[in-house]
Amino acid sequence: MTTSPDRPKPGPLGEEFGRQFSDPSVVAAYHLRPPYPPATFDILLELLGDRPSNVLDAGCGTGDVARPLAGLVQRVDAVDRSEAMLARGRHLPGGDAAGLNWVHGRLEDAPLRPPYGLVTCAESLHWMDWRVVLPRFAAALVAGGYVAIVVRHQRRTPWADAAWQVGGRYSTNEASGSYDLVRELEERDLFARVGSRETATVDVRQSLDDFVESYHSRNGLSRDRLTPAAAAAFDAEMRAAVAPFCSDDDTVELHISASVTWGLPKS
Repeated sequence: MTTSPDRPKPGPLGEEFGRQFSDPSVVAAYHLRPPYPPATFDILLELLGDRPSNVLDAGCGTGDVARPLAGLVQRVDAVDRSEAMLARGRHLPGGDAAGLNWVHGRLEDAPLRPPYGLVTCAESLHWMDWRVVLPRFAAALVAGGYVAIVVRHQRRTPWADAAWQVGGRYSTNEASGSYDLVRELEERDLFARVGSRETATVDVRQSLDDFVESYHSRNGLSRDRLTPAAAAAFDAEMRAAVAPFCSDDDTVELHISASVTWGLPKS
């Protein structure tokens, strides 16, 4: 593979967009994202193996990975740049688990307590300075320890195309371009992929109101950055796109899986 270490990050991953995850409205809606399937944590434990069961959850948000994992390992250091995300996570189920340490700071310079047997990055690594954090992870991991990149996936739904169009009309992130995170890291010679697995799909039921509100936890759809009129119009259009496919009690049925790609960070 030809590497290009000095190439800038893709436009949609600009620093200004990552800062949106500190917005109060994003924090308030974040818990409405579907949970990771239980099998996600089986995979993470297998990757940890018999190495020290201390885990660094890098860019933890409200702890969607850190909170379930905390009851399965010795210690989880859950680090995030958003103090509001950490405060919310502490009050969600499992947020007060023994061995779960909430740490406020940027992964580029936050205080860490290595060694770690595993570093998890659940929908977070793309917002970090890769040239700083990947060598930092390499230094903090025990020999042979992995960085695990965890991503939620939603099976294609009948409303997917309409929802995509609605989101595109209102998103405040107008940067164009698609990207493959793992490939971007490999091409910069920062990460060596070792393996990847995807969980089985699980069914998640959610009220239509909560489903629509969950979009405001996404980059580009923060209520704090939309005008009230735009936010209301987005909600109405998204409801109209999804409602015909709901059950009689306005319940949305989602089919969720997660992928885990693991590898070795380079120093």
